Amino acid sequence: MNYSFVPPIILALLVQAHPCVAEENISRQHENLITAKAEQGIENGLSYLADRQLEDGSFGTSGYAQNVAVCALGGMAYLASGSTPERGPYATQISRCIDYLLANTTDSGFISAQDATSRGPMYGHGFSVLFLCETYGMANQPELRDRLGQAVSIIVASQNETGGWRYQTDSKDADLSVTVCQIMALRAARNAGIAVPSETIDRAVAYIKGCQNPDGGFRYMRSTSKPASQFARSAAGVVAFYNAGIYEGSELDAGLTYLDQFLPGSKGQENEPYYFYAHYYAAQAMWHAGGKRWTTWYPAVREELLARQRTDGSWMDSICPEYGTAMACIVLQVPNNYLPILQR
Repeated sequence: MNYSFVPPIILALLVQAHPCVAEENISRQHENLITAKAEQGIENGLSYLADRQLEDGSFGTSGYAQNVAVCALGGMAYLASGSTPERGPYATQISRCIDYLLANTTDSGFISAQDATSRGPMYGHGFSVLFLCETYGMANQPELRDRLGQAVSIIVASQNETGGWRYQTDSKDADLSVTVCQIMALRAARNAGIAVPSETIDRAVAYIKGCQNPDGGFRYMRSTSKPASQFARSAAGVVAFYNAGIYEGSELDAGLTYLDQFLPGSKGQENEPYYFYAHYYAAQAMWHAGGKRWTTWYPAVREELLARQRTDGSWMDSICPEYGTAMACIVLQVPNNYLPILQR
């Protein structure tokens, strides 16, 4: 049967009754976008991460070794391949990631490895909550629900008066980057059935909108002496809209139009700062946008990433190769549509 013109609500009912419908649509996207070369690049990247994972579940031995955000992103890369904590070729690696994050969760629910290098504790906490929420319902770990409930409560409680978040749980100011990280974690929590106050999301959206410039891009902070827009944080800002449940509107349209100028492969775009962070969010933004934007963007970033991959299967980044490799693998596997956070 051809499902190309089935209305979305009818398609959803068909998927519930016939899971093969979802598989057929995913495989069609996969066949068209994830080439054989990309498949090999992804497998080489995931194998590299497996080699770099320690027995405790963390990744690497230097730089950002033991960082909970890197661990969470590594776990996300494996989830994006279709493995779960209970099945698939990378089930063991995903389970180790879960174990490591739970082992570094305090009694209050805060997730942080004290001795690890970090960009800020709330980054690590946000990415960790995102990953653990994505695995919730897949992992046979009864304590996960209670720990996630506590972890989500910390995010809600640490939102400051501006409506955003910063590096610490008690920060008085906020920035767009950390705020987007928490919005994604809260969206994943809602997807997992964990209660998140609507007021928290509304205030966060107000903060994000306050960071948007007239050109459609986003500044780093709502009040800043350097209000210029920039690719990486603008991609994050657009993704924040989608994860907050905003799927149309002038702000979203302006944000996507701003991102259009940074198509991978365009002259000079390969030197944009925060490369993997930028494309992690940009790929999600274009995936949610769909249509021509997505079918133009993904092949471009796919080819650029494959050209940057090293012979050992890794991608280098100033943070650490495990971080760069996890981010690249997540981006390359977006068409798989396995991550709940990417469900349209």
